[in-house]
Amino acid sequence: MKNINKKLALATAMTGVLAVGIATLGNSQEALALEEGMEKCAGIAKAGKNDCGTSKHDCAGKATKDGDPEEWVAVPEGTCEKIVGGTVKKPK
Repeated sequence: MKNINKKLALATAMTGVLAVGIATLGNSQEALALEEGMEKCAGIAKAGKNDCGTSKHDCAGKATKDGDPEEWVAVPEGTCEKIVGGTVKKPK
């Protein structure tokens, strides 16, 4: 019985470590897309040209339509406001 409890505890710990790693991956993708001096500009991405995941998908390049208000690309700060349809999204 002790051996089963040890295996269960180890499996639970490993699952927790993996969950934290996966959550961190999503945040680091966004951080990579936003270098210093850049901002998130939503509503201007072409289909397949978005920079990061949204509530609809998990990755860059998966936008399914042009101009989706949730999809974004990184642009130099101050540029988004000058683009028709662009909306600055604040980082989380």
